[in-house]
Amino acid sequence: MGIQDRDWYHEAQREREKQRQIEETRSKFSVFSRQHLGAKAVSPTKTGLIPMMIFWCVVMGLLYLLMTHYLRPRQAQVLANGDLVINRSQDGHFYTTGTINGREAKFMVDTGASLVSVSEKFAQKAFIRGGVPTTFHTANGDRPGRVVEGLGVSIGPVNVSNVKVGVGLSLGDENDALLGQSFLSKFDITMLKNQMVLRSR
Repeated sequence: MGIQDRDWYHEAQREREKQRQIEETRSKFSVFSRQHLGAKAVSPTKTGLIPMMIFWCVVMGLLYLLMTHYLRPRQAQVLANGDLVINRSQDGHFYTTGTINGREAKFMVDTGASLVSVSEKFAQKAFIRGGVPTTFHTANGDRPGRVVEGLGVSIGPVNVSNVKVGVGLSLGDENDALLGQSFLSKFDITMLKNQMVLRSR
């Protein structure tokens, strides 16, 4: 083997050794990445991110249930003398439950409203038909609707017949209704702190 051949041979050996070291380094780096970077990829579960998210979801759910419980309309109390007592809700309004034409309704008392009012969807389910076409003037603009006479409206054991009911307002839930003066005018209304007392005339 000549000098040039030996030089070429040693050069090739060095090149192969260098390639081997590069491959070995890559292999070690790959193992390191899987062990450490892979662990970091799942670290949120180890640091408690998912349990924390679950905790806050539970807290928000409980708050929602509490709010719906306190804001839920309750049936008016009936005193021994027949007076109806409606308690003020947390949002400052007076809510109670009752029926219109036999269908259960969730009333918000509105002493400034001239009529008991419901949505068209409520009217359909309560079989409230016919009526005189009209236009309701609301804070959100004018709305077409109708006024139906001769309906029964009750709160607890107290029933008032021949009540005018406005149909066509948008009130949120389909069972929501406004308890206006076409019902309230049959009572003397007294305010006592956080209670509204209705006494039949």
